[in-house]
Amino acid sequence: MIFKLIEDEKNHIFSVQELNKAAKQLLENGLPLLWVRGEISNFVCATSRHWYFSLKDEQAQVRCVMFRHKNQYLDWLPKNGMQVEVLALATLYEARGEFQLTLEQMRPAGLGALYDAFERLKRKLEVEGLFDAARKRPLPFFPKQIGIITSPQAAALRDVLITLAKRMPSISVVLYPTPVQGEGAAQKIVQAIRLANERAECDVLMICRGGGSIEDLWAFNEEIVVRAIFSSRILIVSGIGHETDFTIADFVVDQRAATPTAAAQLVVPERQELLQRVCHLAQRLARGKQRQFESVMQQLDYLQRRLVHPAQRVQQQTQHLDNLQRRLQNVLVNMLERQQWFWQSMQRRLRAVRPNIEQLGAQQTTLARDLLEVMQRSLERYDARLGSLQQHLDHLDPQQVLARGYSMVRDARGAIIMDSTTLPVGARLDITFAHGWAQVELIEKGEGFPNTDKCVNKE
Repeated sequence: MIFKLIEDEKNHIFSVQELNKAAKQLLENGLPLLWVRGEISNFVCATSRHWYFSLKDEQAQVRCVMFRHKNQYLDWLPKNGMQVEVLALATLYEARGEFQLTLEQMRPAGLGALYDAFERLKRKLEVEGLFDAARKRPLPFFPKQIGIITSPQAAALRDVLITLAKRMPSISVVLYPTPVQGEGAAQKIVQAIRLANERAECDVLMICRGGGSIEDLWAFNEEIVVRAIFSSRILIVSGIGHETDFTIADFVVDQRAATPTAAAQLVVPERQELLQRVCHLAQRLARGKQRQFESVMQQLDYLQRRLVHPAQRVQQQTQHLDNLQRRLQNVLVNMLERQQWFWQSMQRRLRAVRPNIEQLGAQQTTLARDLLEVMQRSLERYDARLGSLQQHLDHLDPQQVLARGYSMVRDARGAIIMDSTTLPVGARLDITFAHGWAQVELIEKGEGFPNTDKCVNKE
């Protein structure tokens, strides 16, 4: 965008931020990753564990930064005055407008040629197939004798011997003394490997050396040493340096261990573990033999039970025939009994469904007699009940009441008169007697019974 503004408008005024950003883009796009050599000065390790320092020579200096995620892979700490070679990207710190190098890698000056030689030889031998995993041989489970190629004064030898003695005291060790550092060390290592192969007295060869710088370990990066290891008929295990140290010899040996002590642990099994394993196997073998013996005894008993004398077999077959004959007789008897029970059951069922004429006739006569008796008693009960109802009806007959001298008075509408106070004087009334009726006119009324003498006088 900035370059487009420059092209489109010559009078464009940049802000400081835009200017620094443009300069940063120019630097990063124009300069690739490059190696720079110089002397460290003003080295500072911040609390964030980022490194800040200056890289200088006789004529100039430049600011450098190496962030934590990059410097954590270095196994050494830079110091002021140290000559180093750095792989860096040229850039600009925009906030201050300072030119600086952002480091990707760093190594002490003078090691660049060694690293280059290391990588060239490694690529060459890898192409030739010296590192092919298919050619690497497995370790023997229990080596009879172990050869060690190292310096007798090396501390690594003492660690290896102590580890071997702890893990397997009975193992035999042959030392092929040779220098493992300095001038002529590579030729001495090759001679030791060839001597071990000529004597052919070991099952495994161990090449051991303690940790050190790349210069200290350089003998194991020599091509003659690597090819001698490749040509060895005896299986070779390397225990060179620390866990992070790698030499070209580590890529061609049959087994690589991180340290000399780890190589000793890799070569021989642990005695106590072997004893426990042997004990466990012995127990398993004893249990297996015991189970096999028990199985054979059980099979023998089974075969013995199956082995029968011919006379005994004839007797058994005769008994078997007798049993079959008895079973056949029992079956025939059971069949006859079942048939007999069946016919008896059918006979009982037939008798049950056949009618008995005499019994039915007697039963019909009894039922007819009982019916007549029941009907006679029912008629007598109905006659008695009818007489009682007739008496009740006679008692309730109004005619019977009138016959005793009573009469029934009704008004002109036919309603029965129960109270004289409801009648007006002069009302016409109908009177019903036991025999006949009369129509009269009300002359006088009152409460209670009328005075008969008064009525006579009026007449």
